[in-house]
Amino acid sequence: MSGSPPVGAGPIDSTDPTNSKPSLETRDYASWSLAVKERAGGKRVPLAGTIELTRRCNNRCRHCYNNLPANDPAALAAELETLELFRLLEEIAAAGCVWLLLTGGEILLRQDFLDIYRAAKKNGLLVTLFTNGTLVTPRLAEELAAARPFSIEITLYGSTAETYERVSGVPGSFRRCLEGVRLLAQHGLPLKLKSTVCALNAHELRGIRRFAAEELGLPFRFDALLNARCDGSLAPLDVRLAPEEVVALDLADAERVRALKELARRPLGVAPGPAGAAPLYTCGGGATSFAIDPCGRLRACVLSAGEGYDLRAGSLRDGWDRHLSRLRALAAASDSRCARCALRSLCGMCPANGELECGDPRQPVDFLCRVAHLRAYAMSMAVPAHGPCDYCPGGGRHAEILRAAERLMKRTGKEGRVPSRAFRSGSSSRHA
Repeated sequence: MSGSPPVGAGPIDSTDPTNSKPSLETRDYASWSLAVKERAGGKRVPLAGTIELTRRCNNRCRHCYNNLPANDPAALAAELETLELFRLLEEIAAAGCVWLLLTGGEILLRQDFLDIYRAAKKNGLLVTLFTNGTLVTPRLAEELAAARPFSIEITLYGSTAETYERVSGVPGSFRRCLEGVRLLAQHGLPLKLKSTVCALNAHELRGIRRFAAEELGLPFRFDALLNARCDGSLAPLDVRLAPEEVVALDLADAERVRALKELARRPLGVAPGPAGAAPLYTCGGGATSFAIDPCGRLRACVLSAGEGYDLRAGSLRDGWDRHLSRLRALAAASDSRCARCALRSLCGMCPANGELECGDPRQPVDFLCRVAHLRAYAMSMAVPAHGPCDYCPGGGRHAEILRAAERLMKRTGKEGRVPSRAFRSGSSSRHA
């Protein structure tokens, strides 16, 4: 990267004789990040990467998609070694990556975490850390304060020890999590809290949000769309909320409703796949982002199944140019509902979800279809016709989901009534 000015750097003002030193234009982060993406010009550039440092974790959360026991010998033996990660970090930076997420499992279980973190920073990457916070020490907080990450996100499963530890499965983990949060906050680090909401802690969401804001003074977000485990187990779905419960949480948050409506209005802007067919992958995976698992396999994202590309045997550039480019060239099924559905931004459906839950990357996950349609109807959004669909007019479950939407609106005190045909003008979505 030497020899090139940083993105966002302004020109040197050579016309001002009072300037003895070059001057740089400063930008706010939003405009700078937009400029970085615009410079990519729609090309396949690996701007954002994720490295799962481990899948081992000191918590035992039932909803998690990838946690293994902290001392799992097989997992430990298979993980990338420090020097292997150093090489990959150099290759990642050379490929044009700007943003890097270090995640797990629990990243702080790795004894070489600080070495890996410093190497990522040395390579000029904007590093975000995902951790449960329970292993944060005063020394770690000091080290991070001396070389600040772009962001740190900690998951808070409850506002009480009872609820938090019902999720984490580890006595004392609530206290240790809060100690970690406070240590990082005391050092002025860029800290955010989040929660994965499931049947074990949904009753405390309001309390978690209030606790984050009033007790800790930190920003907070949540997600309730759980998926199956990356090893194929459906166990996390045992504690997944029903679609009606997910949307009830949405409706209770005016800002969340506003954001979902704005998301639904944005054009999808998906390029055609091979021979004009709808592409299977419509996300950024393999186009602007990538993930590396603990064993060094390159994938489109952390949820992607399959063998991936072995970075121990090849380079990141080879994996990006060969393996992930082939993945991006895959076409959706010719009769795919997802390819025509304008509600995709409301459901989170992707090939990885289809493969994990249904065993087929082209198979829609019914849970996500129901969430998307229920969100649209309960928030009085227009639903464009998108072909045969159980939840649209003419579909076998259309009347059922309209009733569910009306119950939700009454329960949450929203005014209005769900129209019987919540469609924009266009062709019918009736089943053949």
